[in-house]
Amino acid sequence: MEEDSNHLANPETPHSLEAETYEEEEGRDPESNSLRQPLLKRNRTLSSTPLALVGAKVSHIESLDYEINENDLFKHDWRRRSKVQVLQYIFLKWSLAFLVGLLTGLIATLINLAIENIAGYKLLAIVGFIEEGRYISGLIFFTGINFFLTLIAAVLCVCFAPTAAGPGIPEIKAYLNGVDTPNMFGATTLLVKIVGSIGAVSAGLDLGKEGPLVHIGSCIASLLAQGGPDNYRIKWRWLRYFNNDRDRRDIITCGSSSGVCAAFRAPVGGVLFALEEVATWWRSALLWRTFFSTAVVVVVLRAFIEICNSGKCGLFGTGGLIMFDVSDVKVSYQAMDVIPIIIIGIIGGLLGSLYNHVLHKVLRVYNLINHKGKMHKLLLALGVSLFTSVCQYCLPFLAQCRACDPSFPETCPTNDRSGNFKQFNCPDGYYNDLATLLLTTNDDAVRNIFSTNTTNEFHVTSILIFFALYCILGLITFGIAVPSGLFLPIILMGSGYGRLLSMAMGSYTNLDEGLFAVLGAGSLMAGSMRMTVSLCVIFLELTNNLLLLPITMIVLLIAKTVGDCFNPSIYEIILELKGLPFLDANPEPWMRNLTVGELADVKPPVVTLCGVEKVSRIVDVLRNTTHNAFPIVDQGVPVPGMVATGATELHGLILRAHLVQALKKKWFLPEKRRTEEWEVREKFNWVELAEREIKIEQVAVTRDEMEMYVDLHPLTNTTPFTVVESLSVAKALVLFRQVGLRHLLIVPKYQGAGVSLLTINTSLLFHAYSSIFVHLTYKVASAGSSCSWDLDQARLAGLQHFECLSSSRKTQAFLREK
Repeated sequence: MEEDSNHLANPETPHSLEAETYEEEEGRDPESNSLRQPLLKRNRTLSSTPLALVGAKVSHIESLDYEINENDLFKHDWRRRSKVQVLQYIFLKWSLAFLVGLLTGLIATLINLAIENIAGYKLLAIVGFIEEGRYISGLIFFTGINFFLTLIAAVLCVCFAPTAAGPGIPEIKAYLNGVDTPNMFGATTLLVKIVGSIGAVSAGLDLGKEGPLVHIGSCIASLLAQGGPDNYRIKWRWLRYFNNDRDRRDIITCGSSSGVCAAFRAPVGGVLFALEEVATWWRSALLWRTFFSTAVVVVVLRAFIEICNSGKCGLFGTGGLIMFDVSDVKVSYQAMDVIPIIIIGIIGGLLGSLYNHVLHKVLRVYNLINHKGKMHKLLLALGVSLFTSVCQYCLPFLAQCRACDPSFPETCPTNDRSGNFKQFNCPDGYYNDLATLLLTTNDDAVRNIFSTNTTNEFHVTSILIFFALYCILGLITFGIAVPSGLFLPIILMGSGYGRLLSMAMGSYTNLDEGLFAVLGAGSLMAGSMRMTVSLCVIFLELTNNLLLLPITMIVLLIAKTVGDCFNPSIYEIILELKGLPFLDANPEPWMRNLTVGELADVKPPVVTLCGVEKVSRIVDVLRNTTHNAFPIVDQGVPVPGMVATGATELHGLILRAHLVQALKKKWFLPEKRRTEEWEVREKFNWVELAEREIKIEQVAVTRDEMEMYVDLHPLTNTTPFTVVESLSVAKALVLFRQVGLRHLLIVPKYQGAGVSLLTINTSLLFHAYSSIFVHLTYKVASAGSSCSWDLDQARLAGLQHFECLSSSRKTQAFLREK
């Protein structure tokens, strides 16, 4: 991930490129200063094939620096921080978590109000046309309004913020995994996501606002952490604490959980969703802040719901935090109910994996269409809108009118925008069950099909048409250039087949048909998204029925297990299609037989710099390589406590951005010498070193300055993670994933060899990383210096104890944490 973000491929470009693309890039190494040197070369020490895989999928996307850069400036600033400044930092983190929850709740309320009112007045107008018998006029009006709303959403995404299209969850997942996804959290993306979500959902497309709300929450968090948009940042002194990737990652995690909470009104489910699905790195303090953010969201939603209950929100209607309440049904289990529960879990896993497979194929076709230009993207979105509108309006005419039963708990029939018994084209005293499911908002459709004690409300033919239609719409709608979520389409499909299975079971089960719809929706989501714990809690908070917990857990576990047997989750498929690298939690078997030293042999020799380096050398390295960091190696260093001199010292690792800052500040020395500590503090501060935007092309260096020197020691991270070359790749991946590393120094097992640098982009297959916690004795060899690890770093890596070996003194110091 060392390549400049300008080289980033189109986000819609599939990660599995065509054969000719591999041939074009086969001879180019994005990390080498030799532009013609091949990426892979033969290694005679290996006879196995895994090495041929290494480097096959090199990503040119920048990664993030989650590791703390402990240079002299950082250590000095950390020592001089007062208790007041530490309290300011803690207070600001909680304040930002509060603001993220507050703004996410307000924007979610705005989106809900807009969607319910726009869609409500549209449906009321359709009812007027139907009552007057003007069916063709109603079709034209319905199709035209939906066409216009889709056009607004598509134009905004295509012309102003392409990254606002889609759910945004895969990109957030990649960012929290360590990948810098460009233009994903900007102000323009946020505005387009809000307006586009309102337009797309109001247009009746088979998509939800849940995924976009997660993206919206993350955008809010990112903008707050960096002080606003790039061009209008607030240079507030307190915000300097968050001018790093590490704290920004934490606040975006709070934003993603707040988005889920705002979408489903499920605070605990939002926290667990962030923990289970999107976040790679987690700790208890982050758990508290995410829970605090979701609590703020719930308070905001509760306040607006109370206002709307008084009728001040137009057609928003009444209701509470429970979206699909099924608490009025009595849930009782018998031994025979285990069989349908197992069946619905198996079917959910099969259908979920089948949905992932077919959607993968559809998205590849859409990718070919979208590559033809903006007009083709617009035509594709508008074509899907026309097809959806025609089906939703015309298919209810195929259903037979059903007589209203006096035992129905609600008014029957009804001509309002919502309700379980829509009259549509039926005479008085009759209702159209298919119109009840299709001519309504997606939320109301779920509410209707989840309704309990309605055994005779829907005909099996209507449910079959509903299920088949939303299977088709769910496949063709996702992937068009509008903000879209996957949760609601999958819930609609799953609830349809849940109702069908309940009708097929008949008297063989005592469970209500509405509960079968709930279980069907949950099983299909688990079979497609492969979530269990967070999904279970979300469904419990959605339905307000704790008695569903045992059977919901069984269904989700079975569906996920069955789905895992066939293909990865839908978000992993989207990550691969978008070409976003991801450090997976499961290692490949061949990684145990491959060492990091063998990986280093595949790559060209690492570019190193001296502690006091010539300006011309630094400029040449920056202009001809794309490395993000360079080892600092000093020659002829006296070894403390020994008579011998001339040792080679690995002083540490310096970032590319810090080299550019040194050139920009003109921190040059006329002679080759080391600087004093006060000289560095006069020229630099740690806030400036956190800047990443400046490029080497923006720095001008004169010919006379090229002959001067720069002391790199004060800017060097003296505690980089360092491993011996015999370490297996599987163990190295534990460090990359669990500690959030971007660079890993590889030192030789024997003295006399050079130092290598393994980066997160050193061509391990990105889908083959490991996060297995191990307890082992770990040896860290450092060239001429003491061990650079401490107990905190060892704890993050999951190590029970480790051994520090100094190659210069040949002494061993054992540190053990109990």
